[in-house]
Amino acid sequence: MKTKDFLEELKGQSADELSAKLVDAKKELFNLRFQNATNQLENTSRIREVRHNIARIQTVLTQINNQ
Repeated sequence: MKTKDFLEELKGQSADELSAKLVDAKKELFNLRFQNATNQLENTSRIREVRHNIARIQTVLTQINNQ
């Protein structure tokens, strides 16, 4: 998914939905790191992508909470 599309999707969601997405993304990051440590992960760039998505979700959450 393109970054702009992902951001537009995030901006259209409520704070509760974003919090749920954040929890899911953090779980995915944990699983990816675990797979990487056990040499089972083929696409290591996915870790970076998930980390950036977590930051994007947190940014939109902060913007919503400051309004």
